[in-house]
Amino acid sequence: MTTHTLLMPLDMHLHLRDGVMLENVAPLTAYSFSGAIVMPNLVPPVSTLEDIQAYRERIMAAVPNDFFEPYMTLFYKNYDKAFLESVADEITAIKLYPAGITTNSEGGVSSFDIEEMRPTLEAMSNLNIPLCVHGETDGFVMDREAEFMSIYELLASNFPNLKIIMEHITTKEAVNMLDKFDNLYATITVHHLLLTLDDVVGGMMMPHNFCKPIAKRPEDLDALLSVALEAHPKVMFGSDSAPHPQEKKESCGCAAGIFTAPIALQLLCEIFEQYDKLDNLQAFVSDNAQSIYGLCPEFKEIILEKRPFVIPEHYANVVPMYAGQAINWAIASVD
Repeated sequence: MTTHTLLMPLDMHLHLRDGVMLENVAPLTAYSFSGAIVMPNLVPPVSTLEDIQAYRERIMAAVPNDFFEPYMTLFYKNYDKAFLESVADEITAIKLYPAGITTNSEGGVSSFDIEEMRPTLEAMSNLNIPLCVHGETDGFVMDREAEFMSIYELLASNFPNLKIIMEHITTKEAVNMLDKFDNLYATITVHHLLLTLDDVVGGMMMPHNFCKPIAKRPEDLDALLSVALEAHPKVMFGSDSAPHPQEKKESCGCAAGIFTAPIALQLLCEIFEQYDKLDNLQAFVSDNAQSIYGLCPEFKEIILEKRPFVIPEHYANVVPMYAGQAINWAIASVD
């Protein structure tokens, strides 16, 4: 039996939601990951010290028997330095959403006026708080990420000491940005290493393959694979696993989000083995993130084995990507 071992896997972009959904999905990530950066776009968003502490408590209550660290984030607003100093020890990053661009982002940034943002971003630079960015404009859906590159350039050049994470990149333009600025990094999802727009709407609409940013063209997929498979030191795995109830996905007005949390490591093994790059998977799913964020996660050893695994049709009331399909890798043990 072929096996592959991963140590301290980290998911550097995760949606855990809240309430019953949190209770259902958090244990699935905590089982196979040592830690995860948890997104703050709840309703209302996580924007105060009390919000951070209370949300962390709810997450830990949902995963009481697993060695798992939720790396908390704050929803970006123009905070003052005194406030940021008061929360710096409680958070790993601050997440910036353009207003209305994705789920629960209505309170996000509506104007990228650098001078208006300067006090907050300079304070973050001084306090070594990374800025995670959902990088899309409100333009034509296939061009939104590429159009956002000028904003990344503006942020990176004006705040050279600010660590900026381009979240869930999907385009060759974003890949090309990686080496233009020392302070730009990126997360890549497993689904964007597998899907193009054809897999979403090329035939019948596939609601469980629909997310934002939407999957792009074959040449974009190739660009993502080129840096992920080589474990480029400025990229790291972030699932952007985004659970929605089945009735919200399979409906008019399909909710954006793909649920991959319980199958992400298995799918990544399949991809990296396909390209004979399994030796690079450890860096992509853990080592690079530890270096970029300065993390020291709890020890966890995941042994995966090459054998058929049929993805469940449901996890509670959430349908995963590739539900009911067989994949080639399965989790054998967690220690």
